[in-house]
Amino acid sequence: MTDTRAGFVALIGEPNAGKSTLLNRMVGAKVSIVTHKVQTTRARIRGVAIEGGSQLVFVDTPGLFKPRRRLDRAMVAAAWGGAADADVVVLMIEAQRGITEGVKAILARLTEIAEGRKVALAINKIDRVKTEALLALTKEMNDAHPFEETFLISAEKGHGCDALRDWLAGQMPEGPWLYPEDQIADLPLRMIAAEMTREKLTLRLHQELPYELTVETESWEERDDGTARIDQVIYVARDGHKGIVLGKKGETVKAVSKAAREELQEFMGRRVHLFLQVKVRPNWLEESARYSEMGLDFSDGNA
Repeated sequence: MTDTRAGFVALIGEPNAGKSTLLNRMVGAKVSIVTHKVQTTRARIRGVAIEGGSQLVFVDTPGLFKPRRRLDRAMVAAAWGGAADADVVVLMIEAQRGITEGVKAILARLTEIAEGRKVALAINKIDRVKTEALLALTKEMNDAHPFEETFLISAEKGHGCDALRDWLAGQMPEGPWLYPEDQIADLPLRMIAAEMTREKLTLRLHQELPYELTVETESWEERDDGTARIDQVIYVARDGHKGIVLGKKGETVKAVSKAAREELQEFMGRRVHLFLQVKVRPNWLEESARYSEMGLDFSDGNA
């Protein structure tokens, strides 16, 4: 039998650096929602990839940013917690953004948690900048932190991703695999389903989308005919937000439900009946149960 390796890889970086896109490419399936709205990833979603005899468990952390609200603080705590628990940390930055104030802050904190674990740099969206700028950025970043390796990638197009995965596979500690071979994520299906609906809301509403919105899977019924009935609640903070989510004559929520149902059916390989309700909960951002549902620690949101 081949020697096996298994370990955790934390993807960290600013919001919208491309972490979720990279995770989905590494795993080969959609386990983390990808939108153009910042701070999309709330929970530490783990995707599992196999490379040769190595099992890579990816922790897709929320983007690191300056927290203002309780939810922000809990998300940032989850991100650093994911990095501190990992065997290897991959810092992702966007090529065209370069070294922002946010990247500088991450680099400063990285030194604290890097002890005892390898840290690689992945410069993403390399197709959007010239070679000279890319080389200068690579040098500047490596002068700022002693990265084990630097990878120039396009998570969206796949450039450089195989080399990164091969390298990561070799860095995993020797030991038995942590998950069954056919498992691609350790998130419960209920949470993956809620995340898919939240992605469709984000894509549909763009700038209108109230940040104070979350989706929960309230019930999941397996039916005798092999289909599943899924009931979800979209929680918003204000009455005005409810109208935005519903849309004129309920058109928005219907379109979101259809898109989410189709993606869920593709993901699960069977028919799904999805029912959405929109409820107003003015203080959901201060309710510990909502944080548990998102895989976050409510106490981490304390100032």
